[in-house]
Amino acid sequence: MKKLLTVLLFLLSIWAQAQNEQLANNYFDRGEFEKALVSYEELLKGQQGNTNYFQRVVECYQQLQQYDKAEKAIQARLDKYRQNTLLVELGYNYQLQKNQEKANKYYDQAIDKIKKNAPEAYGIAYTFERKALFDYALLAYKTALETDPKLSFNFQMAMIYGQKGEPDLMIETYLLEAYQNPQNLPIIQNQLSRFMTEDADANFNDSLKKALLLRAQKTQDVFWNDFLSWFFVQQKEYGKAFIQQKAIYKRNPDSFSNIVNLAQMAISDNDQDSASEILTFVLENTNDLELLMQAHSYLLEMKIERATAKDYPEITATLDRLIKEFGVSPYTLELLELEADFTAFHLNNPEKAKMILKNAMEMPVNRYQMADLKMQMADILLFEEKFNQALIYYSQVSEDMSGDVTGQEAQLKTAKTSYYKGDFEWASHQLKVLKSASTQLIANDAMDLFLLISDNTVEDSTQVALKKLARADFLLYQNKKPEALAQFQLILKEHKGETIEPVTLLRLGKTYEKMGDYTQALDYYANLLNNHKDCIYRDEALYYSAEIYNVNLNDAEKAKPLYEEIIFKHEDSIYFVDSRNKYRKLRGDTNL
Repeated sequence: MKKLLTVLLFLLSIWAQAQNEQLANNYFDRGEFEKALVSYEELLKGQQGNTNYFQRVVECYQQLQQYDKAEKAIQARLDKYRQNTLLVELGYNYQLQKNQEKANKYYDQAIDKIKKNAPEAYGIAYTFERKALFDYALLAYKTALETDPKLSFNFQMAMIYGQKGEPDLMIETYLLEAYQNPQNLPIIQNQLSRFMTEDADANFNDSLKKALLLRAQKTQDVFWNDFLSWFFVQQKEYGKAFIQQKAIYKRNPDSFSNIVNLAQMAISDNDQDSASEILTFVLENTNDLELLMQAHSYLLEMKIERATAKDYPEITATLDRLIKEFGVSPYTLELLELEADFTAFHLNNPEKAKMILKNAMEMPVNRYQMADLKMQMADILLFEEKFNQALIYYSQVSEDMSGDVTGQEAQLKTAKTSYYKGDFEWASHQLKVLKSASTQLIANDAMDLFLLISDNTVEDSTQVALKKLARADFLLYQNKKPEALAQFQLILKEHKGETIEPVTLLRLGKTYEKMGDYTQALDYYANLLNNHKDCIYRDEALYYSAEIYNVNLNDAEKAKPLYEEIIFKHEDSIYFVDSRNKYRKLRGDTNL
């Protein structure tokens, strides 16, 4: 019983202290320094060695301009604990009183301590940095290096150069650290990428590129080629990144993984020319069956995406040739899945497509491959409007791959199937869960569809217009673009001025864009932009229009104001960063 009572009293004291600390912090954050001081002094009595409480007591004194009390407290603590960081605190207390000469005296004393014991720099430099005394912080690190050259403070010094607004020195120091300690490379690249996307210094990207190029030319070390490749990927210049990866390959021809990954990124960013060049290089330089399958599959996927009916015989012949050449096995599964998809959605022969998948399921495949096959079978059953059968397969994948991205993708497809069927209540229930999916793309898609359903249910409780839109979206899923266009047009005619109108205009624009009719696409995007100035699809219409002018019509002057509007009026858009980078390019900024 005594032990239990002791434990309870101990827990109670911890809880009381936590409450007192929170109260003190609240007073301090609100600027009520007299009340905060009383609370922190009480806390410090209970824990005299607590640095945070002591620091807050001193800061309260300084905020109340009680500099004598602050000095007395700091000096007493220095005498008791011999912490040399307190010399910086004493100096800063004088600096607040505009007595710079006395302040510098204590700062110099702190630097002298480092000359006698270099590791003191960790605490002293950090204290200088916390007070925004960046020059003294750098001096502390440099003094330590002179005293003990074996120490390394590149990372800390680079961050200070960045805070001082000296990007060239920051770049030099980060690159030195990256080369000396490659294990820190991901952290350094993460830091650099933050500066690459900020507006603070328009020449930062150019300075970083020059520094990397100089090192690559000077040392011939593949480390710098790989770093340059990373740089160009950040700029979405995959062709230039590929040049660097080729240079690495010539010296180390054993690995293709980075080159294949580069092709995937180029495909994701719709840089099909670079992707084709990279994949062709892979085909010409490897005998690895898995890599060959990946390269052939990616090239065919890009060709199918841009294909019209007149291209179908050539694609069919290529698929038949490759499957005959490499055989039917788990190694050629990507080609078989591609053949099934093309056969169903483009050749409109779902029965043959299902037979291809059923035969593939009988092969010795792993659980991930089986999940992909089942998902594709469900896609084809959905194409045939066999909704319940499709849902059975999606549910199996969702259950078998629970906790995996593939499982979440199956859940999203389950929700979309319910949406296509017109079962909006069940679709919304599933989408609510997926809004917090671990994959951002799935979470975004779930959120978009959830908002579409909810927005068009508030105004029209019978969901008449929404059912028509779901039907049009399903026709698009079936690759029946003319029928989908007719359905979208009917919605515009019968539901003009309703909530459904802007999303319908967006769908029409995107469908015509995929068909290569850019004039019609731009007309529908312009209709949305001119007549629905407050709608949530505005940033998408701006971005799609800008991309057509920039990429497809090569009209930079019309693209620029569209990108610009996204930059200045839609800062929270997912297209913001890409729009800013492309706007800078079109404007001719040297940093890109």
